[in-house]
Amino acid sequence: MEISESAVRGNRFSIEEAHDADIGQNAVQRYTLQKNDYFILSSDSNKVELLLENSLDREKQKEINLTLTALDGGSPQKSGTVVIHITVLDANDNAPVFSQSVYKATLPENSPLDTIVIHVSATDADEGVNGDVTYDFGHADDLDVNLFSIDHKTGEIRISGMIDYEDRNSFEMRVEAKDGLGLTSYAKVIIDISDINDNAPLINLKSLSNPIPENVSPGTEVGIINVQDRDSGTNRQVRCYIQQTVPFKLLASLNSTPAYEMETTSGKTSFDNWG
Repeated sequence: MEISESAVRGNRFSIEEAHDADIGQNAVQRYTLQKNDYFILSSDSNKVELLLENSLDREKQKEINLTLTALDGGSPQKSGTVVIHITVLDANDNAPVFSQSVYKATLPENSPLDTIVIHVSATDADEGVNGDVTYDFGHADDLDVNLFSIDHKTGEIRISGMIDYEDRNSFEMRVEAKDGLGLTSYAKVIIDISDINDNAPLINLKSLSNPIPENVSPGTEVGIINVQDRDSGTNRQVRCYIQQTVPFKLLASLNSTPAYEMETTSGKTSFDNWG
């Protein structure tokens, strides 16, 4: 017999009656069924049926063997037995299950296109089309879709656009696993972007006293220079200095960081010497 696991309690399944060549009291009088967790026997003079008492679950038990015994009323009593082999058919009663509820990955900015970021995986306990799992992004915004792609069959998430830490340093997306008949489950993917030193410092001259007297006192502030770097952490730490031999020096400003004050050095700032 083949019975779907979606069969509900109380369903009845007919069984062919036993035959006895004797007649009257010596013919078949009653039936007994081997004790089991799922079925009980229902019989009268007209039919023999299996009555489903507890729900079937193919994922727990795919096949069930029951022994049915027919007894006559003779003396001595005689009996015959038959094994009822029940195959439990699959129903789409299981949604895909992700191996993790949250997947995390760290990715350097400017990673090459098609780099594999992370591999998500879900399994479905059902069989056939009921257990075929496909993957997709769930409710992803346009930016996420443009920067990342997901393989619908394997669950591999790859880079499909240029990642820039200075534009965005983390992504959080939902991925969806769907089986062949539409049952779905979701997991979260968190991708942290790590900074690389891909930005040069930018120098901005905020103020400058020009011209200045040749006899200006040493330590006189003549300008303020602002230096910025779009990178983060140690990659944005800058050192600013004057390369030429001139009567000026740079001091880190205490009022604005990162900024430098340009001051005159000791000794006469002679026009004749420096112009």
